[in-house]
Order: sequence, then C-alpha cells, then structure tokens
Amino acid sequence: MRKHLAFRFLGAVWLLAVLSLPIATAQSPDFAKMSPEERRAYMDKMRAAAQDDWQKTMDRLGLKLPANLPPPADDPKRPQHVKQREGSSNWYDEAGNTHVRSGWGNWTNYDEAQANDYKLPDPLVLKNGKPVKTAAVWWKQRRPEILNDYETEIYGKIPKNTPKVTFEVTGQDTAVGGKANKKLVIGRIDNSKFPSATPRIELTMYTPANASGPTPLMVIVWGAFPTPMATIRKVIETGWAVALFNTGLVQMDSGAGLHSGIIGLVNEGKDRKPDDWGVLSAWSWGLSRALDYLETDKAINPKQIGIQGHSRWGKTALLAAALDSRWAIAFPSCSGSLGASLEKRNFGETIDNVAGSGEYHWMAGNFVKYGGNWQAMPVDAHELIALIAPRPVFVTGGTKDQWADPHGMFLACAAASPVYELLGKKGVGTTQMPAPDVALITGEVGFRNHEGGHVDSLDWPVFLEFAKKYFNDTK
Repeated sequence: MRKHLAFRFLGAVWLLAVLSLPIATAQSPDFAKMSPEERRAYMDKMRAAAQDDWQKTMDRLGLKLPANLPPPADDPKRPQHVKQREGSSNWYDEAGNTHVRSGWGNWTNYDEAQANDYKLPDPLVLKNGKPVKTAAVWWKQRRPEILNDYETEIYGKIPKNTPKVTFEVTGQDTAVGGKANKKLVIGRIDNSKFPSATPRIELTMYTPANASGPTPLMVIVWGAFPTPMATIRKVIETGWAVALFNTGLVQMDSGAGLHSGIIGLVNEGKDRKPDDWGVLSAWSWGLSRALDYLETDKAINPKQIGIQGHSRWGKTALLAAALDSRWAIAFPSCSGSLGASLEKRNFGETIDNVAGSGEYHWMAGNFVKYGGNWQAMPVDAHELIALIAPRPVFVTGGTKDQWADPHGMFLACAAASPVYELLGKKGVGTTQMPAPDVALITGEVGFRNHEGGHVDSLDWPVFLEFAKKYFNDTK
C-alpha cells in the first residue's frame, strides 16, 4: 500500500512536538522514560494506526489512489532540478524548499507560472446565483451557506452532545520576573459516557501583576513545544494578559488518536462518520470551552479576548475564530493550506498534503475526497477569513516559508476584503503583494510577510500594534 510521502516530512514535525515534553498529550506515554528503541516502536505503531484509519476513511468513501505510480526517482512529473538528501524520502530544490509527491501523484510546486490555474468561489454570491448586496443577506443567507460547507465537507461538525466541562484554578505563582501572576486553569471533561477517554482542558494564564482592572487577553493555541517566554513577556509588557492552550490534552494530533480524546469520548470509541469533526474542530471546541471560563475571570476583559496560533495551530486559530464570534481578534501565523492560503492554488502545501495519511485527521473524513480533486471543493480560504468578518484578523507568512505559501495567504486576504467592506469595515487595502516586512494594518484585514522562516516571533510586535486599535491600551 502506497503511503502519502508528505506524512514522513510533516509527521517528523509532530514527533518533535511529542518528544519535547515529558507528557505531550492525554493519550501519549511518558517519552522521557522510554528508550530510543521504545520511542521508535511507539512511533511505528502510531503511523500504522493512522494509516489504517486513513485507509478505512478512503474505503468508506469509495476512494482509491492512482495505481502504478512510478518510483519518485523515475517519475517524469518530478521537477528535474530537485534532489534527495541522505536519510530523507523528500526532495529539495536549490533554495531548500521541500518537494513531495502526494498519493495522488502531484508534486509540490513553487513556480508562480504554474500556480494560478483556479477559479475562486465568490463569497458574495449565493448558491442560487443571486448577488449578496446587503449585510442582512450575508448574515441570514450567505454566511450560513459557507459555514455549512466548512462544517460538512471540510473540518467536520462539532457534535451537539458534547460533555460538560468543570473548571478549577490551581498552581498560582508569579512569573516574568515578578511582572506577571501565573495560574493553571484545568477544565475537567465529564467522561462518564466513555471512561477510557480522558481528555481535559489546560490553560496556563499570565496576567500583568500591576493591572488596575480587567485587561485584554491573547490565547495562544499551543502544543508540546517549550513555553514561549519571549512572547509572553512582550504581551505582559503591553499591559495585556496571555494564556497558553494545550491542544494535545484535548485531542491527539494523529489519526491514531481518533478513538480517544474528545472525539473518541463523544463517539464512544467508534469510527468517525464522514462529516464528524476532525482534530482542528475538536481543538476549536476546547478553545471555546476555555473561552467560557475566561469570560468569568474578573482579571480579564471578556470583550477583548483574542486568539493566536502558528502553523497547524494557526489553522486552528483561524477556524476557532470563524466558529465562535466571541473571539475579538485572530492572528493566524504561517498557517498554510487549510489555514489562510488559497486551497485551489497549486503552490507549496496543498489539499493533497492535508488529505493524506499524515494530516487527514485534522479534517472531516469527507475532506479526503478532495485529494487530487481540488476544484470540486466548494469553499476556499478567503471564505474562511470572511467568516471572521467584521472582526479584525492579522495574517502572516515568511519569505523563507514557501511551503505555507505567503503569497497565497495574501491573495486570500484580498479576496476576503469585499465581505469586510460590505459590513462597513476596511479590507487589506490592496491587491498587490507587499514587500517583505511591510505591514498592511490600516484595515480590519491585516497582513505581513516577514523576512525569515516558519516562525511567529517576528510578527508579534507588529500584531500588538495592530491590535491596539481594537483593544484598550492598558499600559
């Protein structure tokens, strides 16, 4: 059985995340106590389980990959200038960009001349062909149409029968050299329906020690990487609070974990149906439950709570803000395909990569039918951004992070702008890609392509300036 090659590339990123803390998720073992051989055996088991579930999803939908693809080295469709590196199944060009062949036989493209053979759906045209000319029609008709497509076909539906969450505060201390008060907020999820699933919500909060009243707060969607103290310090010094949300405790970032976590709990360990929620929706649900708590915290201004995430957590921040209008501002960093970059555009990470066995778990089962069939997908990233309107959003990329397609993210911002304008706000303000490090932050749709790679740290100072227009400056 042919495996999706990008899984090896992106699965390695997941492995690094898993290994960087003693206990990364509610469903993972203590890696610090495992030998290298035990870790390898565990990861092999996880890959096999994810591959098996992905294949079940393909079978359930009656889908098959192309048969008899030639070996990548002999594939006439392979870009001839790319070369393999020792120990890697991926290919690389002279600039260091990663090239993979998807299970559908499509190779990664970084050539603008070959990237733009697509037609975007118009967010301001109803499915019946009638134009959306008023805000009322947007809210009552067009927005629900787009949201339904996303929930049914792309990210999956969040169940109505999700369990009760009870919060408690623990671990109170000082941090940031005494400039912040720190506390751990635990959300206990009722798992009486399926006790073997033990998801929970964990929010690590930092509030300014000298605050004289409720402050704005930024929730950072986070995984198992080390605490981003430099970012926390910047936010605290701005006079705002910041909180880290641990996604892995809600749902494992792997197809091997779909029968546990919150998804497994609600499904009582059964396989997902094609329109059931994927991991990004599960994380978004957990973030909304954390927001339930934050609205009750007297140290926080409940109307000024924003959400930020980087990479796969950037995809999550964008989706969470689209699903829950209580998020006052969103900052998706380097979010790529199924984040802020245009999906039907053939550049860097694509639908194929996300639909393969390494990432399909982020999405609804229905989504995999768009692998190799991009134009059939009913929505595109500009419409996900438009679902956040009229609330502000700040989209960022990096010049050396072409996998995430920063140009495609800018194009999505430009294509979402007419919705903001219909609702009386200002869009990104131009249809021309700005130069590196030039921030477009005069409207509610902000964009910046920093000079550098796959990081969010370079954009945080600019985001804070952008957000000050919408959050009270309590410094």
